[in-house]
Amino acid sequence: MAGGDADGKGPAARRGGAARRPAGSGSGSGSGSSASAAGRPEPLSTAEAAAEAAELPAWMRLYFYGMHGIALDVLVSAARRFAASPDLRMLGFSSPYRCLLHLLTHYALERLYLQRRRCPSAWVFHFLLFPLAHVGLQSLAGRALPLSLGGGPGAPGGSGAPGAQDLALHYLLALYHSQVFLRRFLRLRCRRQLQPRPGAAPAPAPAPVPVPVPPGARAPAAAAGGRRRRPRGPRGPEGAPSKGLPDLLRFLFYGMHGFLDEIFFTFFFDVLGQGDRASSGHTSLWSFLMYGSCSFVVEKLYFYLHYSRGWRTWQRVPVYVLFIYLWELCWGLGLRACGACSWDYSHYPLNFMGLITLMYLPGWVFLCVYQDLLSNALWRVQYLPAD
Repeated sequence: MAGGDADGKGPAARRGGAARRPAGSGSGSGSGSSASAAGRPEPLSTAEAAAEAAELPAWMRLYFYGMHGIALDVLVSAARRFAASPDLRMLGFSSPYRCLLHLLTHYALERLYLQRRRCPSAWVFHFLLFPLAHVGLQSLAGRALPLSLGGGPGAPGGSGAPGAQDLALHYLLALYHSQVFLRRFLRLRCRRQLQPRPGAAPAPAPAPVPVPVPPGARAPAAAAGGRRRRPRGPRGPEGAPSKGLPDLLRFLFYGMHGFLDEIFFTFFFDVLGQGDRASSGHTSLWSFLMYGSCSFVVEKLYFYLHYSRGWRTWQRVPVYVLFIYLWELCWGLGLRACGACSWDYSHYPLNFMGLITLMYLPGWVFLCVYQDLLSNALWRVQYLPAD
């Protein structure tokens, strides 16, 4: 996408493992030095790291698409319910089935969007062809999965034929997809590890491959006995570690992921825990702010405790859980004071003020471990701004 190509087929060239030396730098003092340079990539600058990045793998794009589709479901259904009956809890609805449909329809729309240059008129593509495809796919998805969001008439995905209001909504969503979402989403790149050039002489001793190091993290010094030091990641022009996604995009990702977590949890809790034939899960728009801010802080804790302090998972998780319970309690107190709290655990054992309960401790532990995996995967993702 470098050079403003949103299709992911820009002229970014692949380099080998041997690092390019800047003009005017020393050439080394022998063949051993050159062999070492050939077998070990040097840290990349921010611009070089972008050139070394590839488009997001298909599984990662599908993951984003399913999560994004659920977020749109929650926003649309919450807005419809609030317009019909104002409720500060701002409840929204979706389901795992709709998540599957969203990732498939999003992927199909991506394939169509990448063919936009074949259309002689950009206006015809963005304002006619793409919206028609979007409306058609959403109508087919609604017939394939007749689930109504929130149970209201005319909700997206309902079993009835879409009315004029639904068609207008789908048209606006199509414009959002082509003009906002896909235009920026396809600028995301995934950093890959650098490999030595084919035919390069192997280094006498393999050196650690540089990996991204989070901001503020410091690599521990090498211990006695020849212990290998933690590899350092690509660094920017002033020595600071190169960033992945900007903080705002990371917050948006974690907020949407909070919607995904709650939709899946409430859906399976109703189906497996209470035996109800639930057609959808539910969450609150406030969850976007709660999960987005909480996961953002937990990510910072992970980078600090793991990279700077060297804490293992079993040492970090209790800190995460303690912070999450404190965060949930504070948000619950604030929302309850405004009449906007969407949860009440008073009927559960081991609860405190009906806002937190130890019944959900296993779920929080699982999400804490999964959060570390998300942080590692997300740190490889970069956003390439338009030129």
